[in-house]
Amino acid sequence: MDKTLRLAIGSIVVGISVLALKYVAYLLTGSIALYSDALESIINVATAVTTFLAVRLSAMPPDASHPFGHQKVEYLSAVLIGVLIVIAALSILRESYFAFLDPKPLEAPVEGLAVNALASVINGAWCFALFRFGRMWRSPALLADGQHLLTDVITSVGVLVGVTLVAVTGWLVLDPAIAALVALNILWAGWKLMRKSVGGLMDEAAPETMLTRIREVIAKQAVGALEAHDLRTRRAGRVTFIQFHLVVPGDISVAEAHDICDRIEAALKEDFPDAMITIHVEPENKAKHPEGVPVFDPS
Repeated sequence: MDKTLRLAIGSIVVGISVLALKYVAYLLTGSIALYSDALESIINVATAVTTFLAVRLSAMPPDASHPFGHQKVEYLSAVLIGVLIVIAALSILRESYFAFLDPKPLEAPVEGLAVNALASVINGAWCFALFRFGRMWRSPALLADGQHLLTDVITSVGVLVGVTLVAVTGWLVLDPAIAALVALNILWAGWKLMRKSVGGLMDEAAPETMLTRIREVIAKQAVGALEAHDLRTRRAGRVTFIQFHLVVPGDISVAEAHDICDRIEAALKEDFPDAMITIHVEPENKAKHPEGVPVFDPS
């Protein structure tokens, strides 16, 4: 089984475990703030299942109907996760409103807080793993899952502090107030997640740091060519699409031009293993210097 798929399955197991623990914490205390934490964990399970399906589909090889692969399904997964986050936040706001109108004292706060803290520790450890491997494997779905878990960990810490204050001070209205703040934080996280994912669906260019490195590699490896221009990039999941025009002298053979392209492609693959590279070779009368990336023979 693919390593990314194993991690996605792990997210499902962790999500269900954390959901069970947080719901027990809510049952022990009756806290609306802990209820909001548990409700967000329901979304964690849903997003983990969505992530698993997205990663599995994106790993499918290109076919006749999808010659560029299926990687963009990961962005669709991330958008869906964002929508689920928003739904959870609105549900929490609703419960907070009714709890504010009729606040109730907490039951067994120490036991409930201990169970919730254990769930938060598990979430934090798994969040670290998702971020680490999501960046390593350049998987938007895993990073989206990790981002959501990070929000969950941060809000859980806030909830633990707040519910402790409720238990110590007896300020019952603080419980629904904390839940409302949790909901607003979740809304903000959902908005950022959906905005980033939509950018991927709209074929945003690679980050400027990556573009700079691509230009450096081309300029260094294209010895024998005259110029590279019209560099375009886009990203789809773990794959970066790179295409540009390479201007070569008119007196070199097709084989020589092909060798230059092979050398550039091999060098780009070293830095970006998942890249799909397209190089369009042009004669010297097509040069656009200085707009292009000039290439000079150091000899």
